[in-house]
Amino acid sequence: MKSYMAKAEDVQRKWYVVDATDKTLGRLSSQIATVLRGKHKPTFTPNVDTGDFVIVINADKIVLTGNKLNDKLYRHHSLYPGGLKEVSYKKIMEEKPELAVEEAVRRMLPKGSLGRQMFKKLRVYRGTEHDHAAQKPEVLEFKY
Repeated sequence: MKSYMAKAEDVQRKWYVVDATDKTLGRLSSQIATVLRGKHKPTFTPNVDTGDFVIVINADKIVLTGNKLNDKLYRHHSLYPGGLKEVSYKKIMEEKPELAVEEAVRRMLPKGSLGRQMFKKLRVYRGTEHDHAAQKPEVLEFKY
């Protein structure tokens, strides 16, 4: 019996829309990363991008449990001495809630060129409106 290895040109991609209202950031992000990577399909191949497109709406209504809203920090470095920047998630959720979802998902994807390719299939919107009605996205409900 031979193992099936997917080829990049044979992959069938779907579009899914996910409503982030009252969902936990980490649990939602891990399941979105699974769909972007393609692990939910029987044709999953680790070295090929077999994932689907995901549209996340209502990113401003996502929930962080416990006291993470005040204690958790988003950190990045400018690569200059003393260039560590820290922003609390409370400020991020007020100004750019899309960034919180994008960063959580991006850090769960593989590192390297394949992970960057998978990340490009993610679209995050603050409200309920999105620009992808022409792709006819299906509603995706996660059971957790």
